[in-house]
Amino acid sequence: MNTNHVRPRPILLLLLVPFLGLLDVSLYNVAEPTLFGFPFFYWYQLLWVPITVLLIWVVYQGTSHDD
Repeated sequence: MNTNHVRPRPILLLLLVPFLGLLDVSLYNVAEPTLFGFPFFYWYQLLWVPITVLLIWVVYQGTSHDD
């Protein structure tokens, strides 16, 4: 039986940011303001793609990788 105690890592909480940013659809389910002809509903969600990539990279860099 493996008795290694895994310590919680606060940096992993960054992975909740995109989840929380997109959780309540009623906050961004509007057409205005538009950006390059895209309603807010679409470009808000698309904006989260690079934000999520950046946050995943930050978490990856901030965690140890003992192989």
